[in-house]
Amino acid sequence: MFMTRRNLLKGMASLAVMPMVVHPRFGDASGSPEVLEPMFGRVQLLPDSYPATEVWGYGGKVPGPEIRVAQGSRIHRRLVNSLAEPTSVHWHGIHIDNRMDGVPGLTQEAVSPGSSFEYDFEVPDAGTYWYHSHARSTEQVARGLYGALIVEEPTAPEIDREETLILDDWLLQENGQLSPDFMSRHDRSHAGRNGNFITTNGQSDFILPARQHERFRLRLINAANARIFPLALVGLQGWTMALDGMPLETPEPVVDMFFLAPAQRADLIVDVTAEPGDTAYLARFENKQAHAQISIPVKGVASSTLRPAPRALPSNSQQVPSRLSESVKVRLVMEGGAMGRMRHAILDGERISFRRLAQANQFWAFNGTVGQTEKPLVDVARGETVRLVIENDTVFPHGMHLHGQHFCEIDGNERTGPMRDTLLIFRGETREIAFVADNPGNWLFHCHTLSHQDSGMKTWIRVRS
Repeated sequence: MFMTRRNLLKGMASLAVMPMVVHPRFGDASGSPEVLEPMFGRVQLLPDSYPATEVWGYGGKVPGPEIRVAQGSRIHRRLVNSLAEPTSVHWHGIHIDNRMDGVPGLTQEAVSPGSSFEYDFEVPDAGTYWYHSHARSTEQVARGLYGALIVEEPTAPEIDREETLILDDWLLQENGQLSPDFMSRHDRSHAGRNGNFITTNGQSDFILPARQHERFRLRLINAANARIFPLALVGLQGWTMALDGMPLETPEPVVDMFFLAPAQRADLIVDVTAEPGDTAYLARFENKQAHAQISIPVKGVASSTLRPAPRALPSNSQQVPSRLSESVKVRLVMEGGAMGRMRHAILDGERISFRRLAQANQFWAFNGTVGQTEKPLVDVARGETVRLVIENDTVFPHGMHLHGQHFCEIDGNERTGPMRDTLLIFRGETREIAFVADNPGNWLFHCHTLSHQDSGMKTWIRVRS
């Protein structure tokens, strides 16, 4: 998975009991579209002695309703905006028609308060995806505007249970309400808006009872604005089956800690190995201390023996780059942020000092330019292969997300890694990705630390049909 122990330690250095909520699942869309309504709501994030937290959620809930469809079917939803500000929906990781991608100013106009917009598209690839606001996303996603999008394979793997687990954090004040400073200069110039209260599916103490040797499929989604989750299995034997919705050719045993950056997903199949009466965990690490992200108390025995390792999931339609020697080569250099070396950058066509950029609450640049440029970073014809070298010349990690396409990483020996749509790049690293530009349109490429995106870290690519 292109993550060495050295990179694992380097990444760590750069990181400074309720029942599960079950959401409604929708089948294939037909006839009139289902309504997806972002609106004000209250949820009990903290213990009952605290007031409910005011949120924005789809249907007023956090997470929003899980959308679950069969591979190859259509999703048809009418977004009805009940907020007091414009919004949109991005269908993260889906190989989608460009008009449906939900990026205001690039693929559609933001949906005004009281207005609606119909999203109607086919889902060609099975996997774990999610949907979230892409308008003023630093605030709207932090307030709760997201939900899981699950596309099922025609033949499911042999498991006993499946759980979709959305990990998030919340920056709460003493009164239990969200901190309203979504434009914080510190967050924008440092590691982003990191919360002080962590949840799974909106619950802080997430308990998943199980039996010994029971087999789960865990669909993990990181919906946090900025938090990178270092995770490990305790009392569980597991395999990584898919990353960002794309199945691995061969399942990889989970033998060490692994990272889940903002917007990344991972499909795991795990067997419960803890003894009856003990508790297994999906553990989260902070400051070298382990915490229970999910607690799995073991009661009883499902089987006397462990099962064989799972078979790989069926492959998806995404093209793995194969003609690397004939590719279009591009370089992207990330600069800026606190303690960075950037002295000047171009903002709105003018080259100005970092001090003036900071006064404008802008802190980051791609190839010397802050924010989205008039010309795309990449402009290629459909079917061309692109090789993109990304250099992180900052002191913070960044999770780079490409809309509309999946890519793979290329190592120093020209070997290709697993397909993904979001790549975590630590401070000082240079990484190379490649993708076949097979989906026409204008596609955003940005850091999914949302405060970074809003303060300079975004560009775009054009794929001509």
